[in-house]
Formats: sequence, structure tokens, C-alpha cells
Amino acid sequence: MEQAVAPFDERLTAPGSWWAISALFGLAGGLVLMPLGTVPMLGALVVTGLLAALAVSSYGSARIRVVAGSLVAGDARIPVAALGDAEVLGGDEARAWRTYKADPRAFMLLRSYVPTALRVVVDDPDDPTPYLYLSTRRPRALAAALEAARDTGSAVPRTGGAGTADGPESRQDRA
Repeated sequence: MEQAVAPFDERLTAPGSWWAISALFGLAGGLVLMPLGTVPMLGALVVTGLLAALAVSSYGSARIRVVAGSLVAGDARIPVAALGDAEVLGGDEARAWRTYKADPRAFMLLRSYVPTALRVVVDDPDDPTPYLYLSTRRPRALAAALEAARDTGSAVPRTGGAGTADGPESRQDRA
């Protein structure tokens, strides 16, 4: 089993303040139904708090991984062979690429609470996406993992898939 040279796996979890806000949403839900009695108030507190926490958890569950020669960012899976140079973006530069420098065709895994990012050029001529913008707390580590995966992918020869026994000859034998 082949092991990656520089594995990378990051979950873009929401900050703690967002969890506190979800608790406040639950409290607000309970206060709204307080005039109806204790049971509706407690029910609203629990249900509203759980729904708010579910929303925060869902938004903060985005992952960025470099696995098996591919970059997996959210729901997208891109082979590293189709990627070009990676540029580490600090706070001000990342903000610029999120706003006025952004290309509407770009793939953006954007989390506003993550100040740094990585911008990766897409070299595939068949793909209209000019670049990937990936919010990450560790942009240098992600760039190193992409480079290592690219180097590993070019050093390992690709083998074709196994042939099947359903060629024309085997169909004639069955007849």
C-alpha cells in the first residue's frame, strides 16, 4: 500500500463564537414561546438550539484533503495533474481574491472566518475554471502536499485497467 509523502487533511470548522451564537438562537426561540408555558418554551429552546447547531456544524464540515493523487475540496475532486502553480494568500491578499480580484468561473471553497487561503491555477485546457480558491488555515502545508502529490504522481507509472472477459470472442463462445 502506497503512503502519501505529505498527507493533508483539514476540516474548516466554525469558530467557537458561532457555537455561542447558535446557543443564543436556542435561547431566543425559548423566549418567543415563553408566554405559552414551560413545556412549549423548553421545546422551542431545544429545537431551535439544535437546528442552529446543525446549521453551524454543516457549514463547518467542509474538508480539504490531498488523497490518491487528487485534491478533494468540499464536493470537488480534482486530479493534481490538472493543477498548476499554487500561491499562498495572506489576509489582505486573500480578501482581495475573495472580492474584487475574483473570477466568477473560479471554484471557491470559501469560509469567511478563515483569513488565509491558497490559490491554485487549473492547467486543464478542457476545464473553464481558471483557478481554485481554497480557504485554509495551513496554506503552506497544502501547497507542499499538492507539490508532493504531483511529484509522486509523475514518478509512478500509470497502469491500465484490467481487461474484461466480455470481448466479442467470449460472447461468441457463449452462443
